[in-house]
Parts: sequence; structure tokens; C-alpha cells
Amino acid sequence: MIARRALAIAGGVVLLALLAWAVNAGLERLAGVEPAAAPRAAEPAAPPPGVPRITATLFYGSADGQALVPVRREVALAEGVVPQGREILAVQLQGAPEPHVPVIPPGTSLRAFYVTDRGDAFVDLSSEISAQHPGGSSTELLTVYAVVNAVLANLPTVRRVQILVEGREADTLAGHVDIRRPLERDMSLVRESP
Repeated sequence: MIARRALAIAGGVVLLALLAWAVNAGLERLAGVEPAAAPRAAEPAAPPPGVPRITATLFYGSADGQALVPVRREVALAEGVVPQGREILAVQLQGAPEPHVPVIPPGTSLRAFYVTDRGDAFVDLSSEISAQHPGGSSTELLTVYAVVNAVLANLPTVRRVQILVEGREADTLAGHVDIRRPLERDMSLVRESP
């Protein structure tokens, strides 16, 4: 009897705590209070001559805009998975070398990059990734997997990638591709350069 009463009291306390949290979160939303924005990640400066570099595989749009094409590019060597991921993404976001076409909207910047102990990477991009996106399901697929494949092709300890927009989870970038969960590599969108 005492155990049931203790269990009922504990359940009530948990329920009240959840209710208080929900009310507080709802009031903040109604009042228009936004959580503090994460500071923007600085664009890495061009390394001076003599700085060690690696060759990374990045992904850009094919000339016809129908597929991703792997392109080997020089990237500054960084110490550790997270700093190296930032370097790789900074080059990926710079734009496409000729004759390839960009699949990431211009002005998109990397706000943050981190990797969990389970090997899930989170790529936090600025709002331009969505606001400046031209739309269309195939273009959106290429945008998402240019980022996902660039991380996974170059950082072997990373298993999956989730894209965030302005520090928040998003359903999609432009209405078509579900990015609510971490994604695995998809090489079906990739074709070699002619």
C-alpha cells in the first residue's frame, strides 16, 4: 500500500514537472522569446603557403544539373575530426569549380559543426541554405547529399549527418527532402565526370 502511494506521488511530481516545462516553453513562444543564437562559425582564412593540406572529395552539380560529381580539392589539414570537418565544409560551401554547377545556394555559411560520440555529425548552416534555395525535389536532393556525402566521404569516423538550419532542426530545406534525422551516404546521386 505504501509502495503504491509512493509511486503515485512520484508519478504526480514527474507529471507536474513536465506540465511546468510545457507551460514555460509555450509562454516563451507566445511572448516571442527566441533562444540565444549560436555564434556563427568563422570562415577559415586561406592558409599561408607551406600549411599542410589534404585532398578531399567534395560534391558539386554536374553540368546538366542532374547529378552530383565528385571533385578532388585541396583542403587545409586540421587536427581532429571536428576542425577537419569545418575545413572540408568551408571549401564545399565556397562554390563549384568550372564546369560544375553549385548546388548549395550562394551566401550559405557554416555556423557550427560537431560530432557526437555515436558518430553522428551535425552541420549547422545559415538560413540562406533554405531562403535562397531554388526549390525542386531533385535540386534539393543534390543540395542535401552534397553536404552529407562530403562529410561522410572524408571523415571515416562519422556514420551519419544531420543538417540544421540556424541552429534548429528543420523538416526540409525547400519542401521535399526530409532532414529531421541524421542521413547516411547516398552515392546513387553521384556520377563520375565524363
